[in-house]
Amino acid sequence: MGAPASLEDQVLEVGRDLAAALPSAARRPLRALDDRAMDLATQDAELRAALFRFVDVVPACRGVDDLARHLTSFLGEVGDHPPPIAAAMRVSGTKAGRAALGTAAAAGVRHMAHRFIVGETPERAAKVITGLWDRGIATSVDLLGEATVTRAEADAYAARCAAALDALHRVHAPLPARSALEQDGLGPIARVNLSVKVSALTPLLKPEAPELGKRDAATRLRDLLRRARDQGAHLHVDMESLDSREAVTDLVLELLAEPEFAEGPSAGVVLQAYLRDSPDLARRLVRFAGETQRAHPLLVRLVKGAYWDHEVVEARQHGWSEPVFTVKAQSDANFEALTRLLLEARAAGTPLRPAIASHNLRSVAHAVACSRALGLDDQDLELQVLRGLGDDLQDALATRGLRVRTYCPVGDLVAGMAYLVRRLLEGTSNESFLHERASGVPLDELLAPPA
Repeated sequence: MGAPASLEDQVLEVGRDLAAALPSAARRPLRALDDRAMDLATQDAELRAALFRFVDVVPACRGVDDLARHLTSFLGEVGDHPPPIAAAMRVSGTKAGRAALGTAAAAGVRHMAHRFIVGETPERAAKVITGLWDRGIATSVDLLGEATVTRAEADAYAARCAAALDALHRVHAPLPARSALEQDGLGPIARVNLSVKVSALTPLLKPEAPELGKRDAATRLRDLLRRARDQGAHLHVDMESLDSREAVTDLVLELLAEPEFAEGPSAGVVLQAYLRDSPDLARRLVRFAGETQRAHPLLVRLVKGAYWDHEVVEARQHGWSEPVFTVKAQSDANFEALTRLLLEARAAGTPLRPAIASHNLRSVAHAVACSRALGLDDQDLELQVLRGLGDDLQDALATRGLRVRTYCPVGDLVAGMAYLVRRLLEGTSNESFLHERASGVPLDELLAPPA
């Protein structure tokens, strides 16, 4: 799975150039403080678990005193208290102290949530979306919300998505033209890009009865596809846990193959590299893109995957083989193999748009180098990052003239809590590129092939 030496030389060159373009911490003092707080959580597993349990209960707390009691209760289970935590524990003994601590804790959680969630509604996210566009960065908006349990909830989520398409159209319409974000070798690229979850479009998506969930979700997803087509928007369907992957993939590809969607909209799906069988799905998506007559290329967003813990626990509970790579380097190597597979399909003329989503500088540099080695123009590759985790990288990519899209969640804190915890877990993982970079690991070591 190793790359030829000449490609490795190009990976190093691209990686060093992007690293040189990363903004310095001195330009973002508040972000540097956030990073130090996350680094503190990374160093102590007990503290990390206590803080995440607290974040999870924040929306259910009834006031600042309740917040303070929960926070000190969770922190009380931690063995050694770092100085900031010890100070918090000391002031929690009085009513006034708990009020101050609860207020500070609530503000801290809101601050951290706003790092990852750009607004409660698309309208309130307009300033962020416009600001990114002005800096040469496109966006994909995700309406926060996990699985629904009733048809009324699914209807409400679909209505929110429809309203979001309208709102995002109004936000993007007056923005100035940016050819790097709106055109590649296969044609125009939609300005408005909305990500949706099938599990939120139906309460019936169950692994034991996939057809029932598909039929129920199809009605709502079909309406959203029509709306996106009529507005010239891109509709992207996110992927979640493995037990729904097959049903979601079948549903999306079946709908996109229907004659009424031959002329649009632009649409896409997600490929999760941490799954051992992901190359099979990648080849299926390439075949679909090549064999299905559509006016818009299929966009495939390649990610590492965000449900690793869920998949491992689920498999172990049932005595199944783990469906995910359990060694990070194996997942990273598969990510690079899938990057090459998608780019080779594109270079061979398949109407497919690879979108490589990663905060790992090595993975990103490999994608850029591989694309160039295959003779593709930089415009033919899209790179994607998550708001809050990939902010520095997005600016570096835009500075170097590469097309970058930032995934921007929208919603309130309650709806976004599960998302926020996943991002915090990713940001504080001992194995993450961001953590290794902050820990001072040499650049060339970070750019080495996964092994």
